[in-house]
Formats: sequence, structure tokens, C-alpha cells
Amino acid sequence: MIRIAAVGDIHMGLDSKGLLRPAFETLHECADLLLLAGDLTRHGTVAEAEIVAAEVSGLPVPVVAVLGNHDHHDERPEEVTAVLREAGVQVLEGQGTVVEVDGAKIGVAGTKGFGGGFVGRSGSEFGEPLMKEFIRYTRRCAEGLRTSLEELAAQGCDTRVALTHFAPVPDTLAGEPLEIYPFLGSYLLAEAMDAAGADLAVHGHAHAGTEHGMTSGGVPVRNVAQPVIRKAFNVYHLSGSHPAPAETAARGNR
Repeated sequence: MIRIAAVGDIHMGLDSKGLLRPAFETLHECADLLLLAGDLTRHGTVAEAEIVAAEVSGLPVPVVAVLGNHDHHDERPEEVTAVLREAGVQVLEGQGTVVEVDGAKIGVAGTKGFGGGFVGRSGSEFGEPLMKEFIRYTRRCAEGLRTSLEELAAQGCDTRVALTHFAPVPDTLAGEPLEIYPFLGSYLLAEAMDAAGADLAVHGHAHAGTEHGMTSGGVPVRNVAQPVIRKAFNVYHLSGSHPAPAETAARGNR
């Protein structure tokens, strides 16, 4: 049984110091690793990244993260990434990483992802160069995710998790205005997961969405945006390919 703690959209600012640390320090009691699904900062500043780094530095479990759109706002994502990595966080973008737990290998493939919409109501690589690049950027993110998942399979991972910020399915957007679905995620991410295979997909970004969804290929999807789960993190138990909510830590709620 693998225990995966996850949260996204914690949006930490300069006034957030110590807010989540008490809950995070209990992770060894209920989880084997912590996934951070992007939007870790409010405006993507280095100072905010340092607050996040202090919250997760030296935790009793490995921490794996992707960035979100907020983490790009100050146009310094490389510096934000460097601060988090210095604190021991494995920050992924089109890459995978392997965490070993009691002899089992957990593979996490990560990308921020991007928008574009979902089947039947999606953008395409047609028309103006800016529109083409919008969709091509999403496609590059999805292809990086697929390649990473395939590489993790080749490494013999017992469990594989797809970690994104943007949503791969519309299921977990229920509650958001339909008009903004194209800016909340893309079906290309789900296609990548289904093509390569995954046991669980975790994302954030949709603050007014819902927690549970599934790709057309049967990959369970969980929206762990903190405004949705309303906890410091949720914990999912993975046995085979059936994740289920387990005990959650409520301390440090925002």
C-alpha cells in the first residue's frame, strides 16, 4: 500500500510563514511522499518561493512538485525552481523521478501543463501564430509527460503518478464556469496519461472544481487544489490501480 499526500494552490505569500509547517511535520505518520501540484506562491517571486521552501525543507518524506501559472507570474520560474530544489524539493517539468518506499518504486512524472480545452470544445493549431503556439505549448507539455511516464515504466516502477497543475479532464472542473474551461486544462494531458499508463493523476488550478474524475482510459484523477480539499493535504492509498481517500491532516488549513 502506497500512501501519497498531495495539495496544490497553497498560494503562499510573505505573510504565510509557518502556516502549513505543523501539518507537514506530521506527514511521516500518514504518507510516504508529498506531491505539490503547482501555484505554490501568489506571484512567483523569489521571496515567496523562500517561504514555500521553509515550509517543506527537511520534511520526513520526499517532496515532489510542479510549478503553476502563479509561479510564473514574476517571470522568474527558473529562480523559483532553484530555491525549491535547494530546499530538497524535486521540481519536475517534462521529467520523472523515482521514490523508493519499503522496496517499492514510485514513479512521479510531472509537468505544469497548460490550457486549450477538452474534446469537442478545444483549441487547435490553426490560424494566427499565437494561437498555434498556445496549443503547441500544451502539446509539448503533454508529450513530455507521456515520455516521462514511459521512462518510469521502463525503470520498473511499481506505481506511476502523473503530477500536473492544469487539469487533464473536465470532470474535476465541475463548479467552474464553462467559459473558462479552456484556460483550466487540456485533453492532451489525459491522452498522454492514457497512452503511457498511470495509476493516479493529481492536479490543481481549479479552485471551484471538484475532487474526483477519471480519464477516458480509466486513470483516476484527483483535483487537490487547497480550496477544493480544504485541508493542508489529502492522502491517497494506492493498491493496484484504485486510489481511495485515506486519513487527512487538517492542521494548517488555510
